[in-house]
Amino acid sequence: MAFKGKPPGSGSGEMSRRTQALRPAIALTPQEAAKARSLRRRGEAPEAIASHFGVPIEEVEKALVQMRSPRPESTRGTLNVTLAAHRFVMGERQGDEPLWQTIDRLLDELIRLRAEAARSGAARRRRAAGEADDLLPGLLPERSTG
Repeated sequence: MAFKGKPPGSGSGEMSRRTQALRPAIALTPQEAAKARSLRRRGEAPEAIASHFGVPIEEVEKALVQMRSPRPESTRGTLNVTLAAHRFVMGERQGDEPLWQTIDRLLDELIRLRAEAARSGAARRRRAAGEADDLLPGLLPERSTG
């Protein structure tokens, strides 16, 4: 099946011009700002980075403020399911538990219920086979009693 949508443009994924315009001017080139961020990630102090580039510390701080840092706990979760499944999962949440906990709890319950169903189904089949022996003694091989 062919893709019928419009493919992303050449500038997709880049920062919007509006966001760039709202950011303060920095005395570092974009490459230098990226290098300053990488130096900071390696543990360099802002003062050392400023002396490395020969610019005031305020300029380095402007570049460092724009750094992305990992969040210890995400503030939102994504559930990539249909809307009906999403409503179901959200309805199963207990209080404000994280989505991963709700999903884990639902999957644990599903696994436990399937195991119980398999055990009861096996017992039902064994009983049915025993009843068939009693109901149709001539059709099944005779058992030796010993």
